[in-house]
Amino acid sequence: METFTGNPADREDRSLLICLGIESTAHTFGAGVSELSREGHFRILSDARDSYKAPKGSGIHPREAARHHVEVCPQVIQAAIDKAGVRVYEVDFIAYSAGPGLGPCLRVGAVAARSLASYFDKEIVPVNHAIGHIELGKFLAGLQDPLVLLISGGHTAIAAGGAEGWKIYGETLDLTIGQLLDQLGRHFGLSSPAGPKIEALAFQYKYDEGKIPVLPYTIKGNDVSYSGLLSAAKDADMRGVSREALCFSVQETAFAALAEATERALSFTDKAELLVTGGVAANQRLSRMLQNMCDARGVKLGIIPKEFAGDCGTQIAAAGFLFWKNGWSVKAQEAFVRQSWRIDRVNFRPAGTKACPQGIVST
Repeated sequence: METFTGNPADREDRSLLICLGIESTAHTFGAGVSELSREGHFRILSDARDSYKAPKGSGIHPREAARHHVEVCPQVIQAAIDKAGVRVYEVDFIAYSAGPGLGPCLRVGAVAARSLASYFDKEIVPVNHAIGHIELGKFLAGLQDPLVLLISGGHTAIAAGGAEGWKIYGETLDLTIGQLLDQLGRHFGLSSPAGPKIEALAFQYKYDEGKIPVLPYTIKGNDVSYSGLLSAAKDADMRGVSREALCFSVQETAFAALAEATERALSFTDKAELLVTGGVAANQRLSRMLQNMCDARGVKLGIIPKEFAGDCGTQIAAAGFLFWKNGWSVKAQEAFVRQSWRIDRVNFRPAGTKACPQGIVST
């Protein structure tokens, strides 16, 4: 496990912290300003974002998305600062999404954070994007120690935190749930992200079991696999199966596998809380399936609000407080990106070790 540590010993006496978070892992460039009190009260002061729109039938092109981020970066950050009613010099530190994500997109956010930190003499904190989803979800759902189902275009993982860091209890073996929905959408000629459109088509299906295509249900141990399901769904579409019935079957099959794996992980960990976070957490059918499962087990379910389920600067600010208090700050010129950065490779060690590990990819 890798760690970035300064000396956090003098950081607990701050009565109020203000963080500017910058997000740029994929199609969205976002900025958010949040504050955290010594008692742990989290408050969102502002959230601004602008998303790259892929052409119909296409996914995210990293270079084009990065160009979009460069163009909107100044306006988005200024909007977040203005809405928050603070000055940049009042911000305690700047957090940015260092990974995982698309390299060209990540670099835009890292350079923006580095530039602001250099000019205003602020600390800069590299944040793991996945932990951003988790920390914001915990704050907004009021959960303390949940099992986490992280589901988006870049993530499908069941994880839990502990004294030694994060442990993965289940994940995808190939496609993430978000990729499954996006790739099926592109097959239909839709643009990414296609999840909401797939959900809308599934909702239009009128229950007639004779017309529902049976699709592969693949779960190995506590890991899910969606590549076979995607291939079968495309074949069914080519055979003329109605897209409403097809989307209904895709959702039921894919979500049932997630619910099964999550319930098994709850049994493994004996957790009393479940957090669902990430872009796909906005899907209402999945929410109902997980709610039924949690009710049967006596588990408290927390689902991140729809407006914050996708990528945003607020999630980076939320995780920024955790990383900053644990000493994960670097000098502005040491800002870096990591396209592949698993949360089970993140560990918070005691103060006194090297502030920045070897082997990072600099911007």
